Amino acid sequence: MPLGMVLYESGRTLSHAYFPINSIVSLLYVTEDGASAEIAVVGKEGVVGISLFMGGQSTPSRAVVQSAGKGYRLHAQLFKDEFMRSVPVMRLCLRYTQALITQMAQTAVCNRHHSLDQQLCRWLLLSLDRLNGNELVMTQVLIANMLGVRREGVTEAALKLQKASLIRYSRGHITVIDRPGLEARTCECYGVVKKEYDRLLPKIEAS
Repeated sequence: MPLGMVLYESGRTLSHAYFPINSIVSLLYVTEDGASAEIAVVGKEGVVGISLFMGGQSTPSRAVVQSAGKGYRLHAQLFKDEFMRSVPVMRLCLRYTQALITQMAQTAVCNRHHSLDQQLCRWLLLSLDRLNGNELVMTQVLIANMLGVRREGVTEAALKLQKASLIRYSRGHITVIDRPGLEARTCECYGVVKKEYDRLLPKIEAS
């Protein structure tokens, strides 16, 4: 799953479900004029393609690989068959969907009420939770597209975090050097989302 790979486009019928292992997928809403904003991230804890078992077959969002890595792909019909056949699978998928809805709702609140600085901290922490290690490979342009802001705003926010010795940023590589400090600086949105995922889902280690 290379960086930038599009798993599905808005409104298209999904042919497969995707299960990231050590990659991250962004779910984006894209406007008519081409602007985009991230509504959720999916990593080792989840599945890309919940509309398959929710009965919708398609979704208005777009799924793009945000952090390169590997994942499993399962044909849509096989996924739906297993969902209907196995009660434990059904329950796990529905619990994951509840957690994902929480993330989407909290993202909307965060984007409306909190500073870009806080949004960037939340986004970095959510991404790190879905990876091993403390480094992300991500350009400022891509981060700006994810957060739905101008590139200059991301540059300013990243410099603030770097001056505070929370991150180190160089040529698309972001290294978190003080995670507790980052958690202290972010808004309550990160904690709300993390608590719900921890409550609803089993702990899964990335490969």
